Amino acid sequence: MSEDSISVGAASAANSSRVARSQWSSRWVFFLAATGSAVGLGNVWKFPYITGENGGGAFVLVYLACILAIGIPLLMAEFMIGRRGQANPEGAVAALAREARASRHWRKLGTVAVLTGLLILSFYVVVAGWALAYVPTALMGKFSGLDGAASSAMFAALLADPWKLLGCTTLVLLITLGTVSLGVKEGLERSMRFMMPGLFILLLVLVGYAATTGYFGAALNFLFYPDFSKITGQGVLVALGHSFFTLSLGCGAMMVYGSYLPPGTSIAKTTLMVALTDTGVALLAGLAIFPLMFANNLEPSMGPGLVFVTLPIAFGQMPMGQLIGVLFFIMLFIAALTSAISLSEPAIAWLTEKFTVTRPKAALISGAVLWLLSIGSVLSFNAWSEMTLHGKTFFDCMDYLTANLLMPLGGLLTVLFSGWVLSRATVQQAIGIDHPQLFQLWWYLLRWLTPLGILVVFLHAIGLFD
Repeated sequence: MSEDSISVGAASAANSSRVARSQWSSRWVFFLAATGSAVGLGNVWKFPYITGENGGGAFVLVYLACILAIGIPLLMAEFMIGRRGQANPEGAVAALAREARASRHWRKLGTVAVLTGLLILSFYVVVAGWALAYVPTALMGKFSGLDGAASSAMFAALLADPWKLLGCTTLVLLITLGTVSLGVKEGLERSMRFMMPGLFILLLVLVGYAATTGYFGAALNFLFYPDFSKITGQGVLVALGHSFFTLSLGCGAMMVYGSYLPPGTSIAKTTLMVALTDTGVALLAGLAIFPLMFANNLEPSMGPGLVFVTLPIAFGQMPMGQLIGVLFFIMLFIAALTSAISLSEPAIAWLTEKFTVTRPKAALISGAVLWLLSIGSVLSFNAWSEMTLHGKTFFDCMDYLTANLLMPLGGLLTVLFSGWVLSRATVQQAIGIDHPQLFQLWWYLLRWLTPLGILVVFLHAIGLFD
């Protein structure tokens, strides 16, 4: 029997006394689930606007290089820890630390990941609620005839209404936790089998429509023709940071999804498929959005308001704009929902395995915590907007804490644990890369370049490296 089989068997035996673990029914389902975790608001909302702010094609090339150097090595490490540890993030890291005879304090890496996912989800569902609220707005034709001032006022009115925001947030939470409470096969698998193909179809329909605007060539040129005079040091740092965050790294989601991997699944091949699909969705989102911008004489560098303020202006002026607007915000909501489901799973798995509670009860407990935290984010835009800490609202503080501190910290600890605490033989066996040269390249990236890149992200995020 191999060392890998013994380790996994021991971890499984340790967990079997508490709760039987499920597995994805196939590699295809795991690919859909992991891609759903990676594809979210970062692809459809953030990537287009940061690309627009940083000059287009040159930024895209730098971003792709960062995905290869940072995103893929770390994603493979998270999948590897989850599958070999066969537990929630805390339990998986603890099992591997015992195997490596390392300090038991390494389990805190998994604890931080679970906490990070929970905190991110508490404000992520609020932003997902914005997308949900804009679906009926588009359906009722309220984008028609909008100008910049009217569109800004419409979005401001949504943010100023705490009851509407809380209602949308609550609905997103109910859908998310109702799905995960059903389990891996009945909840996660079934939802991803429907939502991910639906998201891809909607995105392709929108790209197809964008191709009819007469400005598709301009969008292609903007996204894929690199003008390096437009890229700055700040742009490189933004690309570096986004390559880390777009794949849902450092928050436990990929680690716990990896723990449900069936035996024999290639972590390396699946990681590449997920990273390529996630990047492809981001680029397709750009090809859906930028032609609409150019066709309506709108600037691509509009910043964070691109989707909720600028795009509605374009939808209100174009042929079939009402239908396209509805489809776009449905797609945005589905993208947000797939990521929300994955962000909730680490906490659910942790509760069920550590405290031996049922999944519905775990969903109820985490849902209550999330709902209470989400109220703070909702009120940050209205009743509590004047209550700030160092100039940051509650929403801003949660965003800063997770994106600038906890996620980079979790990612850095993950690569250090995988590359420096676990033995090379253990990692090579668990990761499943048979080609020696390819493993050596990944091992070098994991031990040196990836932690250096994450450290740069961390120092830049906290303002010590600009």
